[in-house]
Amino acid sequence: MVSKPLAIAFASLLGCSLGVAQSDNALVDKTRQVPAVPAPARTLTAEDRGDIMMARKMYREAIEAFQSDPQKTAVLYNKIGIAYHQLQQLNNAKKYYERAVKQKPDYAEALNNLGTVYYAGKSYRRAISYYHKALRLSPNSASIYSNLGTALFARKKYQEATGAYQQAMALDPDVFEHRSNYGTLLEDRNIEERAKFHYYLAKMYAKAGRDELALQYVRKALEEGFKDKNKLNQDPEFEALRELPEFQTLLTVEPRVL
Repeated sequence: MVSKPLAIAFASLLGCSLGVAQSDNALVDKTRQVPAVPAPARTLTAEDRGDIMMARKMYREAIEAFQSDPQKTAVLYNKIGIAYHQLQQLNNAKKYYERAVKQKPDYAEALNNLGTVYYAGKSYRRAISYYHKALRLSPNSASIYSNLGTALFARKKYQEATGAYQQAMALDPDVFEHRSNYGTLLEDRNIEERAKFHYYLAKMYAKAGRDELALQYVRKALEEGFKDKNKLNQDPEFEALRELPEFQTLLTVEPRVL
């Protein structure tokens, strides 16, 4: 799973890159009747073009644009790494993330991205190490905490993983509902692991009082083969849900296992 940088909103750069036209009446001195002169459009840089290509998911073209920029900054190296990452060329992605970190050792986003490369290669210990380094520099990043939780979960350190997930949720209550993060969190898991992951999410949402999401993830867990229904009757996080008809139905109906 790739963390916050992989989730960078390149599309947001389009507005500032292409400029925004003012309305005819904006800031016009009517007494002088001076015609409004539109501001000249800013010339797009190589990085701007690369950002636009990234927003369009044209990753090879984005790499070419970024590579043509004469000023190879750490941010640019990180963006090239992201583009390679999206193409699943993880060795190339790792190389450019490392260049970014070499140029800027306190670059939390690039350190996080290195963690995602190691996670994809099932080097969970190294991934955890890089996520911890990134969090020391960016302690308020929900996405990095969620990545850390994922790597800990993969090592079956469920209590520590839950702590990281709870911290992520405290920083961003919807961190697990963001489409990009959610896909990355599940991409490397078999059906049994997904069932357990969704069960833990259900517990966290139930504890936070978000009943609708808790019920949704209980249902997902059961559909994916979560077998220990006794936990639903025993775990204290579900106490408030046990009175709900929807929850009682989930306990009695045999779900269609995916």
